[in-house]
Amino acid sequence: MLPSLYLITDRHQTGGRPLIEVVEEALKGGARLVQLREKDLSGRELHKLALQMRELTNRYDAKLLINERADIAAAAGADGVHLPEDSFSLSDVRRLIGPDAIVGVSTHSMEAAKKAEEEGADFITFSPIYETPSKMQYGAPQGLDKLEEVCRNTHIPIYALGGIKKNNIAEVIQAGVNGVAMISAVLNAEDVKGETEKIMSIAPLSILG
Repeated sequence: MLPSLYLITDRHQTGGRPLIEVVEEALKGGARLVQLREKDLSGRELHKLALQMRELTNRYDAKLLINERADIAAAAGADGVHLPEDSFSLSDVRRLIGPDAIVGVSTHSMEAAKKAEEEGADFITFSPIYETPSKMQYGAPQGLDKLEEVCRNTHIPIYALGGIKKNNIAEVIQAGVNGVAMISAVLNAEDVKGETEKIMSIAPLSILG
């Protein structure tokens, strides 16, 4: 089962606070799905952080995914991986981390969303919905119309990503998504626990099966 809030890490957006401490505050606020996404770390550093994050998420009965590195996901005992749009095949990843692992895929077009669904992804993120510095390399914001189109034409759980904040969650939900993915809106909050609780109260979205 996948929860409706998908927290993606970026230790550069925590206001100088230790990532582990910030993520724990989000977990205290109700977050139950975390993607460890620290692309600039070495394999050794990422593995060490993944082990710490695994221990932390276990304490809160939360799920942990590792961005792209299926080898580290397997070594750390994570629940799965999150793959970039043009990454390894899902079948190769599942052979490495097991058939029951959760595999999410980033998508930035209708074609990519349908491909991920056909290949057996458990869920996708679709981004960027709004303008956001973390997704500038993927071009102009997709907007709500494109998001709604993807929701209508696929049958896979979708997390909206990119510029999602408290004040636009409601309109994102109306587009038909199953959940929202957030980075800075949670990690950079002064009161991470309180902000997470507010987000969960605004978006008591369905649990994804």
